[in-house]
Amino acid sequence: MNTRPVKTSEVPTAPRKTLYPGPFAALVAGRSRQRLGDFFGLSNFGVNMTELAPGAISALLHHHTKQDEFIYIVAGTPTLMLDDNEYLLQPGECCGFKAGSGIGHQLVNKSAAPVVYLEIGDRVPDDYPVYPNDDLKFSYGDDGNWLFTRKDGSFY
Repeated sequence: MNTRPVKTSEVPTAPRKTLYPGPFAALVAGRSRQRLGDFFGLSNFGVNMTELAPGAISALLHHHTKQDEFIYIVAGTPTLMLDDNEYLLQPGECCGFKAGSGIGHQLVNKSAAPVVYLEIGDRVPDDYPVYPNDDLKFSYGDDGNWLFTRKDGSFY
C-alpha cells in the first residue's frame, strides 16, 4: 500500500490480463491495466488506468448485478457499445453504468491509436457480471473463487 502521491507511470501494470476462459481470453489480449486503487490499498472501490491497443476490447459486452461502474476517457477515441448502440467517445468524455440496469456495455478500440481510460467500480460483495451475447456464466465456486462456465453450467 502506498501513502504518497505518485505518477501513474510508477504503478506497475497488472500481470494477469483476464479471468476469461480460453475462447474469450484472446479477445482482451490487447488490454492492460494499472490497478491504481489496489496500489493505494483502497478496498471500497477500484480504480484502474486501462489501455486498449488498436483492435482490443475492454471486456465482453456485460452488465453487473450490484456493481456501479464509471469510465473516463483520457486518450484516444474508443467506441462505447451500449447494447446495440454505438457512441464514439473523445478524451474528456465519461459514462456511468448503474448496477442492475441490464444495459450491456463495453469499449472497443476501432482506431489505429491506443486508448487510455479510467475505470472505477465499487466492490460490492456477491456482484457478478452477466454476458447477454456470449455463452459465458460467472459464478462463485465452493471455495469462494470466481468461476466461469457455459450458461448450461458445463466447463470450458
